[in-house]
Order: sequence, then C-alpha cells, then structure tokens
Amino acid sequence: MSVRTRTRTRTRARIRASLAVTAVLLATATACSEATTSQGPDADVPYVAPSVNAAAADAQADAARAQEEAEEAPRTDPPNPGPEAVRDAFAGLQATYYDSCEPGHDCAYFLGRINSELTGLAASMKADDPAHFSEPLKWLADLDKAVADDGTGLEGDRDKLIGTRDRINQWMQGHPEDYR
Repeated sequence: MSVRTRTRTRTRARIRASLAVTAVLLATATACSEATTSQGPDADVPYVAPSVNAAAADAQADAARAQEEAEEAPRTDPPNPGPEAVRDAFAGLQATYYDSCEPGHDCAYFLGRINSELTGLAASMKADDPAHFSEPLKWLADLDKAVADDGTGLEGDRDKLIGTRDRINQWMQGHPEDYR
C-alpha cells in the first residue's frame, strides 16, 4: 500500500507544480499585455514630423511615375549573347558519350542530341577562330551536307553523326588549349 500512496502523492505534487507554473506564466502574460505608460498607449512610437511624411509621399509618387513610364516604353529584346565558348560546346559534345543507342532501336533523342551539340560546336568554332578550327569545321560542313542530302533522317546518318563526333573529340584532345 505504501507504494500506491507514494505514487499518488508524487502525481499530485507534479500536477500542483505544473498548475503553479501555468498560473505564473498566465499572470506574467496578462501583466505585460496591460502595461501602459504615463504618456499613453502609443508612447513607444517615435514622433515623425509632417515634412518627413510629405517627402516619403513624394518619393512614392516619383517611383509610381517611373514605373508607369517604364511600362509605356517600347520593349526591346535582350541582346543575343551569341554562341557559347568552344570549351562549353565541346563539354556538351563530350557529355553525349554517356548516352548510347543500339542500332535498330528508336535513337531519335540520342542522335538529335549529337546533331544539336555538333551544330552548337560549329557555331562556337566559327565565332572564335574559323582559321584555327578549319579541319573540324570542314568535317562538320561535310556532315551537314550529307545529312541534308539524304532523306533518311538521323537514324540513317547514325554512323556519320557518331563518326564525326568521335573525329572532333580526337582532334580536340590533341588541342587541349582550345577547351581548357
């Protein structure tokens, strides 16, 4: 019986302690919310001169006018950044080595990506130094002509696309200053 009595006593003591803590917290919160100063309830708000308010209103009106003028002005397209750097275009081409496609399967995405990366690389090489990149640009021009001449689509030009990618990769590996 003594165990049961001790347990009840401890439980009652814990309940009384939590009620006391709750009462103290409630009293503190109530006292803080009703606090006032001798200067009134808004005494903690600083005084702002009317001239400051007028200046702020003028600034807001000026900002609104500037916004309206900006909306009425004719829109211009952002400048075209041009082709990406050769090293960035080459990195995109190298990333195609992580993709693959078995002959006879639907390889449209894979071959389209290689074609797109080769086209971007050609534009970068032409923008950078066409004389320096004359050999790979010739391969790319031959590829473009071959792809355009036959009506088989990219699936029929699979070997040409992958072969040109590999030749350019090999050439660029021999010219590391162009992509580092």
